[in-house]
Amino acid sequence: MLSILLPTDFSKNAMNAITYALEFFKYQKTKFYFMHAYQNEFYDHEELLSREVFDDVLDNVRHQSQTNLEQLLKTVKDMAPNPRFTYHIISAYNTLVEEANLITDAKNIDLIIMGTKGKSDERHIVFGSQTFQVLKYVQCPVLAIPSNYTNTQPKHILFPTNYLIPYKRRELKLLSELAKSYRSTIDVLYVSKSHKLSMRQEDNQSFIKNTLSNNEVNFIQEDSKKIADTIKTYITENDVDIITMVNTQHSFLEDMLFPSTIDKVSLGLHIPILAMQNTARF
Repeated sequence: MLSILLPTDFSKNAMNAITYALEFFKYQKTKFYFMHAYQNEFYDHEELLSREVFDDVLDNVRHQSQTNLEQLLKTVKDMAPNPRFTYHIISAYNTLVEEANLITDAKNIDLIIMGTKGKSDERHIVFGSQTFQVLKYVQCPVLAIPSNYTNTQPKHILFPTNYLIPYKRRELKLLSELAKSYRSTIDVLYVSKSHKLSMRQEDNQSFIKNTLSNNEVNFIQEDSKKIADTIKTYITENDVDIITMVNTQHSFLEDMLFPSTIDKVSLGLHIPILAMQNTARF
């Protein structure tokens, strides 16, 4: 059974990600944890003008969080009365990143699904600040869903890699399971001018082949030094439905997540991104 964490700020974008998750996993036994972390919301509250009202405002925010989660749960049960699903709600006076990490460990979460943006929905940015924080600092794979994205039956998944990372079996198995659900093809894309792999690269490539052996996988090399442009072109020309990358030091995804370069190499992400954190979790 999969365990999936769905953080929410009760925005339209958050609800779109929830709807996506419920549809994507409708054939699998899944535990869904709907979580609202409201510490930042509390400190930004317009009525928190002095220490004297601290407790009253906190009680109000806590009550509203719980009420909104209960209403969300009712909506979800009406929308997806699936016997394969079990639902849980978590309201927490905590930051999103801290609470997500706590729940990930306590509930052995396999995947976090959230919108690429929250309430702000600024069109000139790819990731909202909350999604940005989760992608960078939560030790769990994250599937980030763009605003209004509705294609829950991916046929084509792109996995760019330089073969330099010793991937974790658990996270590649997650990719394998996601792809098997809809018989998706996985294109493992290596962008380089050099056609010769080092021994490390050969071993990592073999590990990917073995772990994804139950999937339809194509191993592809594109001759280029412009990694971002090459991936962007590949997505467009091959009708890619999901892109998956590993977030680790000196990775392409790490480069994407720095605000100074995010617009330059973001690929104009109009498709979901599966960010694997490459951490050892059991």
